[in-house]
Amino acid sequence: MTLPPELPPLPANARMRQLGATDLAAITAFEARANPDAWSSVLLETALIDSDQVVWGLSVDGELGAVAIVAWLPFDAELQSISVSPNYRRQGLAAGVLAALKAQAAAHGSERMLLEVRAANHAAQALYRRCGFEVDGRRRGYYRREDGSGEDAVLMSCDLTQ
Repeated sequence: MTLPPELPPLPANARMRQLGATDLAAITAFEARANPDAWSSVLLETALIDSDQVVWGLSVDGELGAVAIVAWLPFDAELQSISVSPNYRRQGLAAGVLAALKAQAAAHGSERMLLEVRAANHAAQALYRRCGFEVDGRRRGYYRREDGSGEDAVLMSCDLTQ
C-alpha cells in the first residue's frame, strides 16, 4: 500500500506484525513509556487473546516503535489505541501504521474505521484528517479527569469502501 504524497513513507527498516501473548511484557513496558493513558497489562492481555481484537506492533531496527489496537465490529473496525514511542514521534510512523491498519481492515471486510480522540489533542486530530478521517460527532465529558470533570471525545471515521 502506498501512502498519500503528503504522508512520509515508513522507514525501510520498519516491520509491522501482529503481536501475541508472548509480547505482553514488551507491550506493557512500551505503553507505560509512550502513552499517558496507557492500557493496563490486564486490558492488554485481554486484547491479545480476544478474537475480536488485534494488537499490531511496528518495530524499527528491532525496537518497538508503535503499537495499535483494533477491534473488529460488525461492518466496522474500531481503532481503540495507537501509541508511538517518544523516540520515533514526528517521523511518519503513526501515518504509516494507520495506512496499514486501514488496508488490513478493508481486507477483513470492514466498511469503515472508527476512532475517538481527546478534544484537546489537536495534533492527533490533524493526523487523522490527513489520513482520511472525518469528524462524526462528540461524546461530552467522555474522558474522566482526576478532578471528576470530563473532556469531550471527538468521534471520527474513515470510509474503507472507496
